[in-house]
Amino acid sequence: MDTEAQPTTERDRSSRPSAPEDVSQETPGPEGPERRSRFAFAGRIAHWIPGGRVSLTLLLCLVFLLTLNAFVAQPFQIPSGSMENGLRIGDRVLVNKLAYRFGAEPRRGDVVVFDGTGYFGNSDYVKRVVGVGGDHVVCCGKEGRIQVNGRSVDESTFLYPGDSPSTVDFDVVVPDGALFVLGDHRGRSSDSRNHLGSPGGGMIPVDDVIGRADWIVWPYARLGRLPRPSAYARVPGAEGAHG
Repeated sequence: MDTEAQPTTERDRSSRPSAPEDVSQETPGPEGPERRSRFAFAGRIAHWIPGGRVSLTLLLCLVFLLTLNAFVAQPFQIPSGSMENGLRIGDRVLVNKLAYRFGAEPRRGDVVVFDGTGYFGNSDYVKRVVGVGGDHVVCCGKEGRIQVNGRSVDESTFLYPGDSPSTVDFDVVVPDGALFVLGDHRGRSSDSRNHLGSPGGGMIPVDDVIGRADWIVWPYARLGRLPRPSAYARVPGAEGAHG
């Protein structure tokens, strides 16, 4: 588009009488036909709903929140101290339900919420992923730490102060499509260690993961993101780790 100012043609005032311009004919007012048609459909719907436009607005907001809760993000309340000190009783976390929907898989160190029905109990649980499919997870190694694929993991940045990595010895290989999960407060957590003899061997199917806990959203004083710790960054892949 040429942005230069274009010369104007001088109006021949002698050829016609001067008359006041009728602005209302050139520019439709806010209540013109176009505006009325734009809101006609919403107006017809509101006409049949008790409360009119206010009720319609509230209904649309409710539908939006339900859709968000079902497919995108969902708040969960922490009911126990199994993930202290990172998550405390009464904390509310926002779970990202899209984190593993498009080909991505849970990673070691992620805090996940999952449906434990048939494995842990008839409830939803929040735990930290320690092993993924194919991993060889052992407790405890020579240093008194959990080992994943032969690599010792320093859990000191998130393990509850005074807790040992585990009072239960285990040596497991995580099946493909499953997770080995532990609570950060090992002394108060019922997790994969405690269900090794249960159906599934204490492993959680990836398909039962609801999402990744990404944020603490309440109380306000604890508002913040839940980062993935760097403790697992040097853990090698599972290929050939358990010979």
